[in-house]
Amino acid sequence: MVLSSNWLELQKKAGDGTFKKRKSNKKPSKIAKPSIKSKREPSKVMQVVYEMNHAIKKVEADKVQGKQPSLKSESPSKLDELLGKDVSTTKMKNIGKFIAMDAEFVGVGPDGKENALARVSLVNYNGYVIMDEYVKPREKVVDWRTWVSGIESKHMKIAMSYKDVQQRVADILQDRILVGHAVAHDLSALALKHPRSMIRDTSLFTPFRKEYANGKTPSLKKLAKKVLDLDIQNAEHSSVEDAKMTMLLYKSRKKEIDRFHTAKTSNP
Repeated sequence: MVLSSNWLELQKKAGDGTFKKRKSNKKPSKIAKPSIKSKREPSKVMQVVYEMNHAIKKVEADKVQGKQPSLKSESPSKLDELLGKDVSTTKMKNIGKFIAMDAEFVGVGPDGKENALARVSLVNYNGYVIMDEYVKPREKVVDWRTWVSGIESKHMKIAMSYKDVQQRVADILQDRILVGHAVAHDLSALALKHPRSMIRDTSLFTPFRKEYANGKTPSLKKLAKKVLDLDIQNAEHSSVEDAKMTMLLYKSRKKEIDRFHTAKTSNP
């Protein structure tokens, strides 16, 4: 290899000390000792920013998984307050003796006119959610009925199988009082049976039928408004909200409804 003369000249200068490190006139800075004040807690503003970023990331992750973003309120809804719900109290979260159930359906079969189970919700006596699961229909969905059911195809990404939901509901209802509105329809969709003596159906309660529906079956929406002055189902339905409302209706006339169903089952 041929070396350039410039490179050889530089090597000679380096050897005889021509190139030396320049001395700096600057005095070496003193190493600052760590102070206690430097270890500050994050400011409230930074904490809020951190929490917001965390919440945004969670919503984005939920969207990928098909979950709907939930908007949590600091205070319970009016419905929760009337139910006596206090999720901070462990006692309120216990399953207890009474379970209210409601379900949402999508359309299958010709023109989507047949019903297929797509969501099941169960709440306890205090309105605490014991179970709320999407269910994978066993048939091809023709109509999601989103405008009324609130169900979308993306929810199927996190849905449980029909058999798993069926078994879980059966386990929860075992030896408990089932409260519902036209609950026979929900039980039929789950292919489950429950002792008649342990069912409290607000749609069959004669005083409700006479007072608010001219002897016919009153809708849950009408009973909510007439009995409790509460508005529900103004947009997409929520099986959680409907289950809570059914439980609240039952609690509003509990003794009468208990006597009514006891008499009905003892004298079929």
